[in-house]
Amino acid sequence: MTKQVLPNKETMYNAMANNDSKFEGIFFTGVRTTGIFCRPTCPARIPKEENVEFFSSTEEALSYGYRPCKICRPMELYGETPDWLKELFKEIANHPGIKLKDWDLRSRGIDPARIRRWFKRHHGITFQAYLRSLRISRAFGQIRHHEEVIDTAFENGFESLSGFTEAFKKTTGFTPSESSNRNILSITRILTPLGPMFAGATDDGICLLEFTDRRMLETQFIRLKKLLNAEIVPATNKHFNDLSKQIKEYFGGTRKSFDLPLVLPGTDFQLKVWKVLQEIPYGTTRSYQDQAIAMGNPKAVRAVAKANGDNRLSIIIPCHRVIGKNGKLVGYGGGLWRKQYLLNLENEV
Repeated sequence: MTKQVLPNKETMYNAMANNDSKFEGIFFTGVRTTGIFCRPTCPARIPKEENVEFFSSTEEALSYGYRPCKICRPMELYGETPDWLKELFKEIANHPGIKLKDWDLRSRGIDPARIRRWFKRHHGITFQAYLRSLRISRAFGQIRHHEEVIDTAFENGFESLSGFTEAFKKTTGFTPSESSNRNILSITRILTPLGPMFAGATDDGICLLEFTDRRMLETQFIRLKKLLNAEIVPATNKHFNDLSKQIKEYFGGTRKSFDLPLVLPGTDFQLKVWKVLQEIPYGTTRSYQDQAIAMGNPKAVRAVAKANGDNRLSIIIPCHRVIGKNGKLVGYGGGLWRKQYLLNLENEV
């Protein structure tokens, strides 16, 4: 994983000493005298400055031999949605066509600059771009269900048909009149103890779940756009709530399999490989050779390994359960440290 550039040590130590929540996710603190690493906001006693070192990720802290703190639990999620945003998110969910200007936000006690920074950091887009994507995504569904374009434009808060058409094309890459033979691939971020993941879905089901720092992510986006004849739009989707719930249950140790509609565009061989992957029991592993044998094609080890690498649904289609013939961890796009974590999680339950 790309190492994050950290603030200077004085800044980080002061942030830790003051339990500054602004630094959550920016760094982790390793305490040499205890062998434990913590969040910046850990309520435990502040160690002396000469006894701490700082890390940019839980992976890095673990690799240096530190154990997660049992008080602040740095391997768990920290406030997926901050309290100051929760009511606003509820309002947006109840009124998906809502338009909110800066003065609207201020009237709700929210600093526009603060929410802009939060969205850029967590979603890679501005808050206004997020609202616009929601309106366009909703409009796309309405047009697909044969509503008139002009009625859809005004219903979703656009003041003119030309403005709606321009915004629609800028967001989706095609005009409203082309909606009948095109698709939208909705994208969102899901937080996990192993870092954020991009989730993607169409109306038919989940088609993507990948760690946001995976090197092949951009390639997967391009492939999905082509395979599904779709444009990628940051938006909500009816399948995301169930996905988030089941992923949380999985990391909490209460779910061993997933019950979600999946969209799996691929070759016949890839589909067979992915099906066999889903048949590997929770808490067990197979070698690539075992997987090829299970498919009835023992000579296809390399092809099986490649198809595993092409899997776009991490965790749900458990390619992390495939290891080398000698028992060593090999070949995981999310990083071997994540693969080890997932296998440990499944063996501890």
